[in-house]
Amino acid sequence: MGLFGKSSELPSPERALPGRSEAMPVPERHYVLDAPLKGPYPVHLETAMFGLGCFWGAERKFWQLDGVYTTAVGYAAGLTPNPTYQEVCTGMTGHNEVVLVVFDPSIISYETLLQTFWESHNPTQGMRQGNDVGTQYRSGIYSYGDAQQAQAENSKVAYERALQEKGLPPITTEIIAAPEFYFAEDYHQQYLAKNPGGYCGLGGTGVCYPGAGTEA
Repeated sequence: MGLFGKSSELPSPERALPGRSEAMPVPERHYVLDAPLKGPYPVHLETAMFGLGCFWGAERKFWQLDGVYTTAVGYAAGLTPNPTYQEVCTGMTGHNEVVLVVFDPSIISYETLLQTFWESHNPTQGMRQGNDVGTQYRSGIYSYGDAQQAQAENSKVAYERALQEKGLPPITTEIIAAPEFYFAEDYHQQYLAKNPGGYCGLGGTGVCYPGAGTEA
């Protein structure tokens, strides 16, 4: 996947690709969890969104967690409506490859999702993740509501302290309110379950997340 995305700068609105009005068709149900891929979801569930490099491997990290109801991969935090994968790979949509995570907070906390996020990639690399280079591979937490925003920001402070104690550079993760999520093409959904030998370039720093002490 890293062979495509090479841009290290986000496009301006004037230069971004125009996109389209039609949403991407996706399967009705999750290939692994057999839950609906699209909402509306049961009212007791909550939603989270993360970008941590190649979304194939990132999605698998989350669907394996107890308490996760469904996951989907897609594009967010860009400018182009309903982008295609090929468009995102040009760097001219501004989107990040992200994972949408729908979870049961009575079983798994948002703090646990943050731990999985921080420990599953290197959040200090800017517009890349390992050999995957480009704006679509940047580290990002996209929060749903003030509580998630506060927990995410506090978790960044805690994890950055742990990284710096090990001599790693500052965190480059963007933490913003969740933008619109555009589902990726159907073949990307749960890709590594359908293709067990597929590419996964994710790699953590080896530094454990210490927790931020901000459980809601």
